[in-house]
Amino acid sequence: MGEVRVVWSVRLKDGRDVRVRFLNLEDKEKLVEMFASMSNEALEWGMPPYTREVIERWMSNIQNLIPLVAEHNSRIVGYAWIYKFVHPRRKGTGDLAMYLHQDFQNLGLGTAMLKHLLELAKRGGMHRISLHVVADNKIAVHFYEKFGFKVEGVMKDSYLGADGKYHDEIAMGIVWT
Repeated sequence: MGEVRVVWSVRLKDGRDVRVRFLNLEDKEKLVEMFASMSNEALEWGMPPYTREVIERWMSNIQNLIPLVAEHNSRIVGYAWIYKFVHPRRKGTGDLAMYLHQDFQNLGLGTAMLKHLLELAKRGGMHRISLHVVADNKIAVHFYEKFGFKVEGVMKDSYLGADGKYHDEIAMGIVWT
């Protein structure tokens, strides 16, 4: 088994306790299960399909990630990471992504995971974190703004939604000086 270096306990608004910890390579099957059980609504603004091959590709790059998972009853119910760019000209910068199972949304889990991720990034000397979010995903835009992310631009018609229409994406970022 992989080493679990740090574990945080999170009490959700509904009273459930969830463990947040670093992803390890043995988590692959649990991640596959999480994405397979997610609703179309939970993945509406993501980049599906989240196949075993996609998850294996993510995990093959684990050395360049700050990856966290959330566990409840031995099941992964959340996955968030910061990809640390490796090119010397991009030193200290990275991209953020987060997925929560629909049964664990709007309960404080995303807040706890992002708080820990940003703390780890700061402690690790990161200078800037960026992300892209579909403009129609107002809840996510507001969520990231609460953490200090600023809108940096709009990419017109860059995301083809499940509805067959193009949607704008918002580029957001946070910079620590």
